[in-house]
Amino acid sequence: MYDWANSAFATTVVTAFLGPYLTNIANNGADTDGNVTVLGGLLTFSAGSLWPYITALSVILQVVVLPVTGAIADRSLYKKQILGVLAYIGSAATICLLFLTGDRYELGAWLFLIANVALGASVVVYNSFLPQIAVEKDRDKVSSRGWAMGYLGGGLLFLFNLIALLMGGAENQEEIARWSLVSAGVWWAAFTTFTMLWLRNRPPLEGVPKGPVLTDGFKQFFRTLRGLKAFPLTLLFLVAFLIYNDGIQTVIALAGLYGAEELGFELTELMPVILMVQILAFGGALLLGWLASRYGAKRTVLGSLVAWVAILVVAYVMPAGNLGLFLALGAGIGLVLGGSQALSRSLFSQLIPKGKEGEYFGLYEISDKGTSWLGPLLFGLAYDLTGSYRIAIISLIIFFVAGFLLLLAVPMGRAIRAAGNTPPEKL
Repeated sequence: MYDWANSAFATTVVTAFLGPYLTNIANNGADTDGNVTVLGGLLTFSAGSLWPYITALSVILQVVVLPVTGAIADRSLYKKQILGVLAYIGSAATICLLFLTGDRYELGAWLFLIANVALGASVVVYNSFLPQIAVEKDRDKVSSRGWAMGYLGGGLLFLFNLIALLMGGAENQEEIARWSLVSAGVWWAAFTTFTMLWLRNRPPLEGVPKGPVLTDGFKQFFRTLRGLKAFPLTLLFLVAFLIYNDGIQTVIALAGLYGAEELGFELTELMPVILMVQILAFGGALLLGWLASRYGAKRTVLGSLVAWVAILVVAYVMPAGNLGLFLALGAGIGLVLGGSQALSRSLFSQLIPKGKEGEYFGLYEISDKGTSWLGPLLFGLAYDLTGSYRIAIISLIIFFVAGFLLLLAVPMGRAIRAAGNTPPEKL
């Protein structure tokens, strides 16, 4: 239910509406040169740069906040309550986007900053429950179902907002976009309540700290960094995930840009494709979870990385304006998107020493969000050097090839035993 709850933020706020809407608000408040100022005039930059800059700042803050949050959660008797507080802070900040009107771009930037950092921290706590509620042989299935529920929930709210956008008329698009942002916060808060009602706390495997939990959390974070060298295979998996997941995140983030600028599709054509990806990602997560039960999670993830390479090749060669082929491309993305991420999460859960789930998932979330600048940087450099979005999109293959080779090099059975866990029957 928490995947169902928070995925509305990722889909409706981050992927679809807030970037264009906040940029429009920033343009309203820009000076004659098209610049905006923040922090009382301390910083000045182009209005069009506000969205990527505030996104990057939220990533930097997550690098600091997420691992410490995980270490604290591992030592608290009230891990469920920590999850709830973070979720309600994030959802409240999202609901407050209701006041993002006129030229209040700085308000919007701060609200997104709070919401995105709270989301990342809550997901760290949420992920750390996985090894405590599912034995090794069931984690692929449980993780895949969670991801599937997330894509279904996020896609359902996006469907409602898309219908409103298409039926509301061009003159009401800005108002509909604002209320769509608010709806994501309401959805996030409402369905988090089911998690709070049904989930129960588990005794901390590391024991309750003798001193303040916050202080102990910071100390444990640094002990974790020093101790990670004792688990080199876990570290190798993290590096592999860092690389190939950066490719996945970049494809998702820039597919709309590629579709609009290189393939020539309008917004009304792109939005339904985004919705289709969400819906198919629900089935894809379940499908890859089923494949993992037959062939093993590692083999299934490796196969998904081969599929990502094929997707990029098709994107590179497809002609502009071919909506049918673009829909097929979106279908391919949807089918491999949820499963490759869900199975990566369940694999990593087996590489964590018992009692350190939160702090290790804090590092895992850093490799997810804290490094998502690598792919966009390569994409931007490729476009700057060649002037071609096709060269830019095909350049991302390096992430999937490198990630494939590194993951292939991880002996999962030995890595799981080295972390003190029991390998499942199929890997």
